[in-house]
Amino acid sequence: MPIARVIEGKTPVKAWTSDIEESALKQLENMSQLPFIHNHIAVMPDVHAGYGSTVGSVIPTRGAIIPAAVGVDIGCGMMAYRLNLRAEDLPDSLRSIRSAIESAVPHGRTDNGGKTDRGAWNDLPAPAEAAWLSLSSDPRWGKLLERHSKIVSQHVNTGRHLGTLGTGNHFIELCLDEHGDVWVMLHSGSRGIGNKIGTYFTELAKEDMRRFFINLPDVDLAYFPQGTEYFKDYCEAVSWAQDYAKTNRELMMKAVIFALAESFGRPIEINEWAVNCHHNYVAWENHFGANIMVTRKGAVRARKGDLGIIPGSMGVRSFIVEGLGNPESFYSCSHGAGRRMSRGKARHTFTAEDLATQTAGVECRKDIDVVDEIPGAYKDIDEVMANQIDLVKPLFTLKQVLCVKG
Repeated sequence: MPIARVIEGKTPVKAWTSDIEESALKQLENMSQLPFIHNHIAVMPDVHAGYGSTVGSVIPTRGAIIPAAVGVDIGCGMMAYRLNLRAEDLPDSLRSIRSAIESAVPHGRTDNGGKTDRGAWNDLPAPAEAAWLSLSSDPRWGKLLERHSKIVSQHVNTGRHLGTLGTGNHFIELCLDEHGDVWVMLHSGSRGIGNKIGTYFTELAKEDMRRFFINLPDVDLAYFPQGTEYFKDYCEAVSWAQDYAKTNRELMMKAVIFALAESFGRPIEINEWAVNCHHNYVAWENHFGANIMVTRKGAVRARKGDLGIIPGSMGVRSFIVEGLGNPESFYSCSHGAGRRMSRGKARHTFTAEDLATQTAGVECRKDIDVVDEIPGAYKDIDEVMANQIDLVKPLFTLKQVLCVKG
């Protein structure tokens, strides 16, 4: 569908849905008051309230960047491969394959006051060690060490988190498309170091706002003007974290494919379809006659011909899509179904029994600790897709049969 709603402000907000919760609407209105927004803000159909800025928004800026708009999971995104496996190759029970993937990719969070970390490597495997050597020798990382050592001193697992999944809505899935082909799909980002970078620079931006007596409609919209002390530092840190996130996904994918090869006792090959895309990131682009910074917070770039991934939730379908290059959306589309209720509300609304019912037929955790990821906590993915038919064209529909979560 075309643009469903326009919110007038200092700059307009153009939304591909009319269903916007009040808290998200307020965030969008606040953002539209900023003096450096370029042309308009684009809102995707999976929109919902986030920290500082709205998830599912595309924020074009001239001469400024908002750390909280980029967020704390810098470079978070998706990766998917079609494999040389068919539905009929899968065993009746996928439990052992799920266990093999869970053993191959650390997932979860730190326990026992940091003494045990199920989400990090105890002994860094050779591929992750080589990748970390490359990332840690990057001049951008060296500059962070030199100028902002507090980031590193607060987070010791930077290298040990490479090739690991994390928690929350991050996942690894096996899916079947409408032709019976098997896909492996995963979702993760820059892990703990991205969180530290995002949090640290957001606080620095807030300090700058206080120092220069700049009043904002929301303190979380604190920004760095181009040319100021921290603008370049932050942009370089974000660029490095986006590379970290991309590398993280690639390492996990290799580990999953190796685990599948061992499970099936034969080589697993990658078909010609392969997608790797960010949906929490910033990039320099040209739109409406100007070179600007585009922050996609929960949005995927969808230029004409771009491949993207739009996941649903545990137990429902996902989509491999091709961008249609709609300029009004800044060549963007949604990054998923989008939450319709918070994690806290989901935990108070649903039970483990509800989770088991809604994920019937999917080999996955069905315990209370992941009930906040229940399909009922998310928007209807079919409605989200219907709302963006002028942004993307679906190429494949994927149905999850196995899901690993932290």
